[in-house]
Amino acid sequence: MPLHRHKKNVDEDEFKDIYSNSICHTQLPKDELPEKSSEPQVIKQLVQDELFMDGNARQNLATFCTTYIEDEVRDLMDLSIDKNMIDKDEYPQTAEIEQRCVNILADLWHVPDKKNTIGCSTTGSSEAAMLGGLALKWRWRKRREAEGKAIDKPNFVCGPVQICWHKFARYFDVEIREVPLTSNELGLNPDHLKDYCDENTIGVVATLGSTFTGVYEPVEELAQALDVFQNVTGLDIPIHVDGASGAFIAPFIQRKLKWDFCIPRVKSINASGHKFGMAPLGVGWVLWRTVADLSKELIFNVDYLGGQMPTFALNFSRPAGQIIAQYYKFLRLGREGYTAIQNNCACTAQYLGSQLRKMDLLDLLYDGDGGIPAVCYTLKDESTAGFSLYELSDRLKIHGWQVASYPLPNNRQNIIVQRILIRHGVSRDMVSLLLRDLRKELDYLKNNPTYTSSNKVSFHH
Repeated sequence: MPLHRHKKNVDEDEFKDIYSNSICHTQLPKDELPEKSSEPQVIKQLVQDELFMDGNARQNLATFCTTYIEDEVRDLMDLSIDKNMIDKDEYPQTAEIEQRCVNILADLWHVPDKKNTIGCSTTGSSEAAMLGGLALKWRWRKRREAEGKAIDKPNFVCGPVQICWHKFARYFDVEIREVPLTSNELGLNPDHLKDYCDENTIGVVATLGSTFTGVYEPVEELAQALDVFQNVTGLDIPIHVDGASGAFIAPFIQRKLKWDFCIPRVKSINASGHKFGMAPLGVGWVLWRTVADLSKELIFNVDYLGGQMPTFALNFSRPAGQIIAQYYKFLRLGREGYTAIQNNCACTAQYLGSQLRKMDLLDLLYDGDGGIPAVCYTLKDESTAGFSLYELSDRLKIHGWQVASYPLPNNRQNIIVQRILIRHGVSRDMVSLLLRDLRKELDYLKNNPTYTSSNKVSFHH
């Protein structure tokens, strides 16, 4: 007799599949709350599916931010997910860890009196930069008021700066004097300071790691130029160092470089812990040379959280996990680990630069040597190449690579560049794969030009 397989009656309640859930049979709400609740596993899966449409963060070579995260960091952040960093009375150990991080940075950046270090964590280097700028403005204003002089026209002088400084200028009513680039300059030239500084200058912002190219501006030379300016005019103008990236690189692989509080004219420094500090997204740092460099008017005492608590950050409530993770990275890596990783990144960037230099269509502006681990290049001649770097960026996205294309600032806007960041987790092998795809797409665009010099159009990214 034929064998007949027994068919088991399957009750609907026994069969549970995420994609058989009723909410999966329709589109997820986009503009309003759903009427009913749903199973957490189902919603988690559907949101996770939607996030797959994002680019791969590890292939994002346009971002300065950390994309390689250790499991231990995830565990520590999960442990601190419900702790409010601002509530130091309720979470005194977390507050102490924040101060330990400030002390570590004070030692790293050569604060003269480490026992009286003043600084704080922030949500990122942009907030930290604004705090540095506010301190400069307040000290300038108090000095002018003591002298009986006008305080209505403050300005600061800088080279090409990150957008946060333009926000600072607009939000806090300070004129930004962004010195135009001339000739082959990629940063602020000390010789130009005398033409832009005056009695209303609250400070000079020096960038240690340009957002546009990756180069360091010469902080020591800028300070020397301001020394000469003071001897001539009597005006004592301080420096704030925007070390968003470089402040976590120079102390380890460019140790002979003078840029930090070892220079008396440097009064404050901001840095991004979630960039080359290798902490996860959401933490920055700002330190001042002395307690006197942060005006008391910028410090607020809060008493409604359970005790007297001084605060001078712009933000208030924020998670503690990023600060805990930064402390973990400090302990985990130490000087040895940071030095090894930053050296590896720099060597990889310089290798990439050496390979790009061999490509006929490209003109290398920065080869990764002497600044942050990055490269910056442009097309030698866009009109004869028959394509723009914006199109090259789009072609590279086919392979998953995200590479930024944009114009240089300040008098060189006609030059479109691409910048590639080499962070922890971007290996030599990944770079070799990038070079393979870059050569392939350059050949494609060269053989399939989208325009010539006679029909060139403008491209926007």
